[in-house]
Amino acid sequence: MTTLSEELHPPRSEVGPIGWLRANLFSSTGNALLTVVSGALLGLAGIGVIDWIVNRAQWRVIADNLRVLMLGIYPIDQTWRVWVTILIGVSLIGLGWGVWGGILRSLALGSAAAALLLNLFPVAADTRLYTVVAVGLIFGGYRLARGRAAWRRPVIVLGFLFPIVAVLLLRGLDERHPVLPLVRYDVWGGLLLTFSLALLGIVISFPLGVLLALGRRSSLPVVRGACIAYIELIRGVPLVTILFMAQVVLPLFLGGETTLERSTRALIGVVLFSAAYHAENVRGGLQSIPPGQIEAAKALGMNSLLTTVLIVLPQALRAVLPATTGQFISLFKDTSLVAIVGLTDLLGAARGVLAKPEFLGLSNEVYIFVALIFWTFTYSMSFVSRRMEAALGVGKR
Repeated sequence: MTTLSEELHPPRSEVGPIGWLRANLFSSTGNALLTVVSGALLGLAGIGVIDWIVNRAQWRVIADNLRVLMLGIYPIDQTWRVWVTILIGVSLIGLGWGVWGGILRSLALGSAAAALLLNLFPVAADTRLYTVVAVGLIFGGYRLARGRAAWRRPVIVLGFLFPIVAVLLLRGLDERHPVLPLVRYDVWGGLLLTFSLALLGIVISFPLGVLLALGRRSSLPVVRGACIAYIELIRGVPLVTILFMAQVVLPLFLGGETTLERSTRALIGVVLFSAAYHAENVRGGLQSIPPGQIEAAKALGMNSLLTTVLIVLPQALRAVLPATTGQFISLFKDTSLVAIVGLTDLLGAARGVLAKPEFLGLSNEVYIFVALIFWTFTYSMSFVSRRMEAALGVGKR
């Protein structure tokens, strides 16, 4: 006669959350003591931080100067153009979420959460209305494009056209235009200037860096020498120096008849600097491609252009995705250096707020707010990069 024995389960103290705590935090007497002491110290620090945030911090400095921190001295009567640009951008994010999902889902939900969190500040009624419309467009775009694979190409085209449309909306057409009067770049400020410099810097420096990397590997001595000289020269000079040269030297090369605004000159300096570093990242990816793949492409009758575009570059850019993301994050943070050449970016706007007599002594609140904005954007870029790496299998064979 046989009996079925009951299945034996591991002790609860060895599995699940309790098992993890025991294995990682309370595995020995010393670790348990260290865990308790560290937890107590972190708890006391957390209580102090929460008490300062809730009871002692004077967040009115942010509420009273939110527009300055976001837009600088951008004309008040033209603020609607900024919101229209934002609404177009979030609509594209919603459409992308519906078509692809994945990474864009997290970006869309994060954008919606940021729009709703903005209402925690005592902002104007029109700002609250715009944020609600933005959230509606995100989810509306998702519902409209969900399951429509045929929309992928149009959404990609619209994504590439968005920077051009955004610049036209924010910049305007002519000083006498009834709807879109000209707003010079020099009056852009705050987060608008920071984000514009970073976005345009990334969009322009990426293809320029790829071309420089390919030129450095060119078989033509003149092209290869020029690219090497440019990359090594730029990489050997601090960004601050390049920004000053763009402000002072660049107008001398253009002559007296052609003038560029300070923001445009700063953008040129940022692009030239970022492109040199991006070129070195791409060159590392190009060197990782086995020569056998290039030989196989030639054996199939592919010319050098097709081999580079279809075989070499996709693998090289995939291999250097982490380094590329790090470079773009550095570019976003380096935009704060434009304050040295007289531009009022987000950090410069924060300094201007703290210079007002009524807000003296409130630097902690202002700089924490600015740091939170920088962290939000940089973490979002890092998060998207990690998701792309996982989807593309970066680091896997």
